[in-house]
Amino acid sequence: MTAPLRGIYTARVLLQQSSRKTTFHTEKFSKQTVDESDPKKKDREPKKRLNRNSVSGKQVAVVGLLALGTTILSLLYSKSKPVEFLEEDPTPAEMTETAGRPIFTPEEVSVIFVLGGPGAGKGTQCDNLVRDYHFVHLSAGDLLRAEQNRPDSEYGKLIKHYITEGLIVPQEITVKLLENAIRDNFKEGRTKFLVDGFPRKMDQAITFEDVIVPSKFVLFFDCPEEVMEKRLLERGKTSGRADDNIESIKKRFKTFVETSMPVIEYFEEQNKVIKIKCDKSVEEVYNDVQQQLKGKI
Repeated sequence: MTAPLRGIYTARVLLQQSSRKTTFHTEKFSKQTVDESDPKKKDREPKKRLNRNSVSGKQVAVVGLLALGTTILSLLYSKSKPVEFLEEDPTPAEMTETAGRPIFTPEEVSVIFVLGGPGAGKGTQCDNLVRDYHFVHLSAGDLLRAEQNRPDSEYGKLIKHYITEGLIVPQEITVKLLENAIRDNFKEGRTKFLVDGFPRKMDQAITFEDVIVPSKFVLFFDCPEEVMEKRLLERGKTSGRADDNIESIKKRFKTFVETSMPVIEYFEEQNKVIKIKCDKSVEEVYNDVQQQLKGKI
């Protein structure tokens, strides 16, 4: 029962109790009243009891009216939504672990999102940054594939289906894998992270920053589709990846344009995107990366 309704109910009960008490004592007095013809007994104890009990009944009535008035005032002046009056918290306990705050602050952990179409060269450039700037490279795709191949994984088949179809794995799985990886590295004193291939959807971006830590900025590798396709088909000859085939590649391109580009536009509005043209050699691209990151890491 909500607090306002409980208040109204309490007031109503108190008023009913007041009425019953007054009636009861009036009847009791009637039974106890002595013959009025006897002047010595006319104003004795029963009348005094009635007066005391009548006052008690009035006090209960006043309390009831005050409770009702307070409830009405709380309804008139409360700016909270009705759901906030619920006694039970509808939010699952696991979602309130940090009381609405991210697990880490930007001062504790630095996260750079690395985005780009499949085959844009994100992994190669992340390796260079790890070597020269001592970042921890967390590839969302690698984490998902590792989870997929883990023998006792409850998500293995689900992840395999999404990856093969070129779809985006549900954010609950990806965000949790990233959270675990960041926690493990943080315990070892590592605090700088390149999160590669993530976020690929708006809900992923918002959830990660709300739950784990706000990102520092986005490193976006911009590459023409024909260049990416050529690279992926060449990589597929030796990678052994189930999604390095022409059918999956086309699906991945489509998914990237439809779901990931809005994420990049979202961060661009916050002036948090560094765009790198990567239809050049690996060395030239990395030189551009270093120039763009000066003073930012």
